[in-house]
Formats: sequence, structure tokens, C-alpha cells
Amino acid sequence: MAEAAKTSDWDSPTLAQHATGEALSAIMRGMYADHLNGLVTEGEPKNAPKVSSATPMQDPTTVVFSDCGDSTHWLKYRKDNGKLADDKPGGRQAITAEVRKLNGAWKVARFAVEAVGSC
Repeated sequence: MAEAAKTSDWDSPTLAQHATGEALSAIMRGMYADHLNGLVTEGEPKNAPKVSSATPMQDPTTVVFSDCGDSTHWLKYRKDNGKLADDKPGGRQAITAEVRKLNGAWKVARFAVEAVGSC
């Protein structure tokens, strides 16, 4: 997602390699909106996810991760002039992601990103 966000490439085939279902749809919709609004994302998010649960315990097919991600240096800019899109700084925010094993590949199926300052 971070790579595709650099150009707001909502149709990037790499998105489907890493996400599916609700997660893929949400990512594509968000990037499409950025594309229509002339926005791109610069920088890199900082993440250090930890496993919250794994189901079933033996040979899991679903894993839930939690993180306190940092978007301080991952912000949206106007493509036409390179200026920040808004005056909202990034920051630390709680993130939860459900990752499922589908046909031998792990993909994000659902995720939630809370407001900046939530962790």
C-alpha cells in the first residue's frame, strides 16, 4: 500500500497480492479518491506489528496483528504543486489487521486505523 500510495495507483496489481476482500476494497477506494483529488503520499510509515491472536493455534489460517503505527513522515501532498494537502500532522495511531492464509498466500482481509494520538 505504501508503495502504491506514492502515485495514488488505486489499480496497482500489487495491492491484490497483499490484500483481499474488505481490506482491498477500502485501500483501492481511498487511493482512487486521492487520485481524483490530485493527491499523492510521500515518505514512509513506521510499523512494528505484534501478533495479537492466531487461529487455530496449530497451523494458523487467520492471524490478528496490532500496532502503534507512526505516520509522522507519511503524509499526503498535492500532485500539482507539491504542497501538503492539509495542516494535519501525522502521528502515532492504533492499527489492527486481520491477515488470512488464502491459497498459500497471506493477505490482509480487514483492518482498522484509529485516529492520530490513539496510542
